[in-house]
Amino acid sequence: QVQLVESGGGLVQAGGSLRLSCAASGSIFRINSMGWYRQAPGKQRELVATIISGGSTNYADSVKGRFTISRDNAKNTVYLQMNSLPVEDTAVYYCNAGVIRTDLRYLEVWGQGTLVTVSS
Repeated sequence: QVQLVESGGGLVQAGGSLRLSCAASGSIFRINSMGWYRQAPGKQRELVATIISGGSTNYADSVKGRFTISRDNAKNTVYLQMNSLPVEDTAVYYCNAGVIRTDLRYLEVWGQGTLVTVSS
């Protein structure tokens, strides 16, 4: 079993900042990629940012220059620093990881989601 536990969501005023964290635990041999997705009310889930084990990152155009994804491989944790938040960033943010388990099977894992609400 592999689990992702997210934290750091909440209510913030427009223009403010939040930092999300996601920690992976369980039968982990290696984590290849980690990332964040989000789903706003009435919309499909969309990619926010990803980071692979070597440190290369990828961002949605809508968050480039405002969000920074990082990871601590020793802690199996990924972070998302979100700055200059507009109301449009309101969504449930989901952590995602591509994990190689200790039995060497590959598994894609999702967190339960954390709500980010940006107020005007």
